[in-house]
Amino acid sequence: MENQSPRLPEAMAVLVGHVGTARSIGVTGSPGVGKSTLVAALVGAYRDRGARVGVLAVDPSSPFTGGAVLGDRVRMQEHATDPGVFIRSMASRGHLGGLSWATPQALRVLDAAGFDVVVIETVGVGQSEVEVAGLADTTVVALAPGLGDGIQAAKAGVLEIADVFVVNKADRDGANQVVRDVTAMLRSAPTVPAPDSPGWTPPVLRTVAQTGDGVPALVDALDAHADWLTTSGRLVERRRQQARAEVEALAQADFVRAALSALTEEGVDALAEDVAAGRLDPYTAAARMLSACRDAQSV
Repeated sequence: MENQSPRLPEAMAVLVGHVGTARSIGVTGSPGVGKSTLVAALVGAYRDRGARVGVLAVDPSSPFTGGAVLGDRVRMQEHATDPGVFIRSMASRGHLGGLSWATPQALRVLDAAGFDVVVIETVGVGQSEVEVAGLADTTVVALAPGLGDGIQAAKAGVLEIADVFVVNKADRDGANQVVRDVTAMLRSAPTVPAPDSPGWTPPVLRTVAQTGDGVPALVDALDAHADWLTTSGRLVERRRQQARAEVEALAQADFVRAALSALTEEGVDALAEDVAAGRLDPYTAAARMLSACRDAQSV
């Protein structure tokens, strides 16, 4: 999947009918809040309950070398030999939104492989990681004292994407202030519950992931949200939206590849040179590229 093999569509077709049973949990937040440690604690909690757990941990790729540290596997060594846990570090490969291009397909594979819970950890680049909300059933936004997250929460848009807030490192000074800040923002935010079900109010929880404090309460909140999704009918709607976003992304990627392949590398460079030199505007250049794509498809 990550290498975009020509056999990928064939593999995805085989999985039809074997997906839809795994719960997906997205964990996002700024660097330094302890996302990886929190994910490792969640894995342990779900393993104690007998669930098989998959982890998709996305690390940022270097814009210069294309490489990634993939350090999440190092932080989750305690689960490395557990046959009920599968951890895959994925490089973002320049994909924005905190995820990798292949994350939705990887989630589908782990679902078909029989994992009960799949935890998706985003890159951790700051205030642009909202894509995980369109992929996971439940989105956890991790905050921590001393990092400005309480002040930046509204600006980051996390009020809209969070199903559960977690103030990690809650044994540090300032944790109570972060909880108060987020709680105040939630009270001031407009909420419109669905007319056919009570609305879900994101809880604000405290954890110390390194020691496990607060993790059982977090798992209970995640289970409560899963139950609410099912009883309210929101799970079906949320997964329909997830499927639509995945289909649109794949179609757009295929169209871009077709447009680029319709022109030679020299042709694309020539358009770029004309735009850079001011001889052509970018919209006209893009229109010419799309025209070349349509001409190639009609042949």
